[in-house]
Amino acid sequence: MATQRTTTKTSKKTTPAPVEPAPCQPCGGTGNVAITVRVGRKRRPVGQQDGLCLNCLGEGTDPDA
Repeated sequence: MATQRTTTKTSKKTTPAPVEPAPCQPCGGTGNVAITVRVGRKRRPVGQQDGLCLNCLGEGTDPDA
């Protein structure tokens, strides 16, 4: 007579693929934004330089998502 199996098969659990975070809207995912440089007593603008994005703090990912 054939012997019966007493163990049951267990299914493998699959983990979902990691979700890529959305890029930050103000900086576009770079972490830098353009800051206007002002000089003089009248504080006239003379150009722009790169500054840290205050929304994502330089990470480039959307903190709300």
